[in-house]
Amino acid sequence: MSIAESFKDYADRHPQAAATLLRLMRFGIVGVVASAIHYGIYALLLTLHVDVNIAYTAGFMVSLCCNYVLTTYFTFRQQPSARNIAGFLGSHVVNYFVEIGLLNLFLWMGVGEWLAPILDMAVAAGINFIILQVAFLYKR
Repeated sequence: MSIAESFKDYADRHPQAAATLLRLMRFGIVGVVASAIHYGIYALLLTLHVDVNIAYTAGFMVSLCCNYVLTTYFTFRQQPSARNIAGFLGSHVVNYFVEIGLLNLFLWMGVGEWLAPILDMAVAAGINFIILQVAFLYKR
């Protein structure tokens, strides 16, 4: 039995779990794209001798826009709404403070400017997925 057949069999028996797994995979893809944009802008600004926190924040803001579009349409397969915009922005405000705090902690610990944001984004990704699950899927 191939991997695709095994997954189809599993999805037929456990549709909710399979949907969550696929959503997690799509979240990962979006996260990699958004992180690449974030890091690319950060790195470009660092080479231009912009302060680390300003470079990080600028990269975060640009990736935020791409991330919202991809998260809405690709990860959660929904249309933009006031509710998911508010949830997305709320989660990313929390995420920003977690990330900027971790970035500065890693820098303080002696991790270099080029590696610190990579470690930072990896740690923050799990927190963000949980918050976005609530923002996009929780029905009152």
